[in-house]
Amino acid sequence: MTELPPPTMTPPTMTVITGDEVTGVVDADRPACVDLVRRAYIAHGRGDSVNPHSAFLRFPHRPNSRIISLPAYLGGEFDVAGIKWIASFPDNTASGLARASAVLVLNDTTTGFPYVCMESSIVSASRTAASAVLGAEQLVGSRVAQRIGFIGTGLIAGHVWRFFRDLEWKVGQIRLFDTDPAAAARFATALAAEGAPDTAVAPDAAQVFAVCDVVVLATIAGEPHLHDSALLAGRPVVLHLSLRDLGPEVVLAAQNITDDVDHAVRERTSLHLAEQQVGHRRFVDGTIANVLEGRVHRDPERAAVYAPFGLGVLDLAVGQWVHSRTAGSARPVPGFFPDQS
Repeated sequence: MTELPPPTMTPPTMTVITGDEVTGVVDADRPACVDLVRRAYIAHGRGDSVNPHSAFLRFPHRPNSRIISLPAYLGGEFDVAGIKWIASFPDNTASGLARASAVLVLNDTTTGFPYVCMESSIVSASRTAASAVLGAEQLVGSRVAQRIGFIGTGLIAGHVWRFFRDLEWKVGQIRLFDTDPAAAARFATALAAEGAPDTAVAPDAAQVFAVCDVVVLATIAGEPHLHDSALLAGRPVVLHLSLRDLGPEVVLAAQNITDDVDHAVRERTSLHLAEQQVGHRRFVDGTIANVLEGRVHRDPERAAVYAPFGLGVLDLAVGQWVHSRTAGSARPVPGFFPDQS
C-alpha cells in the first residue's frame, strides 16, 4: 500500500499586537481575566503544563537591573506555548521611562512557528493583578474589605486597584505608603479620580498593617525591609507581589500560600530566605490551586501571606485571550517567515 505524503502546511501569519490594544482588552473585561487566571492555575496545579524556571539575565554594571525569560506550555483547554521576555530597569523612572518593558511571543503547538508578538508589560501587570485579587478573594472568603493597604504605589499597585474595583469589591477605606511620599500622594490623587473610597497616605508601613485587613506589597525591594512579626497581629491577608519585602521571621509567623513552591522558593525571595533559615519548606502551606480546589483552607488564627512568583503559564493564558479578542485588528507582518519552497 502506497503511503500518502503528509499534507502541505504553511506557516501561520505572524501578527503584532500593541500595548494600547492589550490595554483595551483588559479594561473591557477584568472579571474575565481573573476567571482565565483561575482556570490556568487549576490546569497548572493538575500538572497540565510545562513551566521551566525563569532565567535571570543580570548585568555587572547595573546590579539592580535584569531581564527575565519565562518559557512555558499550558495544556488542557489552552494548548498554547510561548515565552515572555521582560526587563526590569528601576533607574528608568528617573528619566521618565517605565521600569518594566516586555514582549510575549506565542507559538503554534503543531508546527512550533510563532504567530504573534505582543507588548507584554500590560499582560504581565494584568496577570499579576488578576492573580492577586483572585488570591485575596479566596483567602478573605468574600469581596469585602474594611481597609485595603498598598505599600508601594507604582504601576502594579494601580493595576491591582483596578481589578479590585472592576470585580466590585466593597472597600471602606484605602491606606497608602511609599518610600517616596510624592509617589504616594500622586497615587492617592489618581485613586480619588477613579472613584476610590476614602484614601489617605500613612506615615509608615507599620501603620498600613495596623489598620488594614488586606495589604498589597508592590514595591521594588530587592531584600527584606519588614522584619517585625508583630505587623501580622491583626491577621491580615497580605498579597506579597514583590516577593522580597518580608523578613524570614514574618514569613514564619504566617500561613503561606504561593502559586508554585519550586518556583517561589528560589532567587532569594522571602520564602527562599525563610527556607535557608529553617532548612525546610514546611512553612509553605500550599498553592493557590490547592485553595481553589478546597484542599487547603485559610487558617483564621494566622495572617495569610499570598506570594505568587508569577508563572509563565499565566502570561500565555492572558496573551492567548488578548490575541483572540484582537483577531480583527492585529497587524499581520507579511513575509516575516522565509519562503518555504
